[in-house]
Amino acid sequence: MYLDNAATTQKPRAVIDRVHRFYADENANVHRGVHRLSERATDAYEQARVTAGRFLNARDAHEIVFVRGATEAINLVASSYGRTQVGRGDEVIVSAMEHHSNIVPWQMLCEQQGARLRVMPISDAGELDLDGYAALLNERTRMVSIVHVSNALGTVNPIEAVVRLAHRVGAAVLVDERAGRRASPHRRAGARLRFLCASAHKMFGPTGIGVLYGRTERLAGMPPSPRRRRHDRVGHLRAHPLQGAAAPVRGRDAAHRWCDRSRRGDRLRRGDWLGVDRHTRARPAGARDKRASRVPGLRIVGTAPEKAGIVSFVMDGVHPHDIGTILDREGVAIRTGHHCCQPLMDRLGVPATARVSLALYNTRDDIDALAAALQTVRGVFG
Repeated sequence: MYLDNAATTQKPRAVIDRVHRFYADENANVHRGVHRLSERATDAYEQARVTAGRFLNARDAHEIVFVRGATEAINLVASSYGRTQVGRGDEVIVSAMEHHSNIVPWQMLCEQQGARLRVMPISDAGELDLDGYAALLNERTRMVSIVHVSNALGTVNPIEAVVRLAHRVGAAVLVDERAGRRASPHRRAGARLRFLCASAHKMFGPTGIGVLYGRTERLAGMPPSPRRRRHDRVGHLRAHPLQGAAAPVRGRDAAHRWCDRSRRGDRLRRGDWLGVDRHTRARPAGARDKRASRVPGLRIVGTAPEKAGIVSFVMDGVHPHDIGTILDREGVAIRTGHHCCQPLMDRLGVPATARVSLALYNTRDDIDALAAALQTVRGVFG
């Protein structure tokens, strides 16, 4: 029973077959050769950019830059855009629930530029404190970087409100959508964002490929990143493909198309990506309200009213790693630890949690198996 989808999702046959077909029948370098196979490979690569742009509601496919993952996208924005826009005395804001990869690049940027890193507060329930966030914003705020869906808690942040408040003081916003299968990523670029990053492997696609969305005027003005010095402008990454990523790009394209078909199908019932969110949210609610309450000493960590298909919990007298080990022996795969969110764990007063994260292929049988396995854990530790 695979309940670790916030770490990575399983891949549909359409994605696996597309990657296989590339290596079996279409393998060629892109944007390099004049032979027919290379031209076909280039056309497919650029069509994948169009698909990604349409999926994110970008104004133009050229606002899509392929990167190795969301982490590289954040580093690229921080090291390129950040170096030109953030100076001494300026401020960058992140939230208290960020993944380390959306903290460290901004820490490094602020140290290098003499700027200040500020943190949006959250409540004990793991909900963003919008009033506290608004109080942090001022004329020195240059950048706000925030996750849409917390990978540790499942909290869905009010991105539209975050963007609106940031733009009042002229700050740019980067949204981390790596949990985007639950967070309606096709709407985010339409929210007047400056930047958005997403990874494919958490959205039923292959590993090793991600997307950076950036407004055309922002990408065009970004100087070379230290890791991308061979390109005179980051915006030109559109024309210089990510070498070695031809197969993953095809896989990501297949994942986008598969998601489009799935959200139009009977299973999701609605013609929008939020259908996946509703499909998965119903299950953790049931697990929390009907099953978890029956396990003595189990406490949910993060109880914000707006949550995606992620539930973190602790159990009295049992370390999360022991929970994960016993559940694994019972055939249930979950995640345990600090989930690369140690500042968040410190804020909530827990060293680690056990985390269940669902995708649209999970069933009621998975929840039944989880509930039974948790009872086994309780029985082992008394």
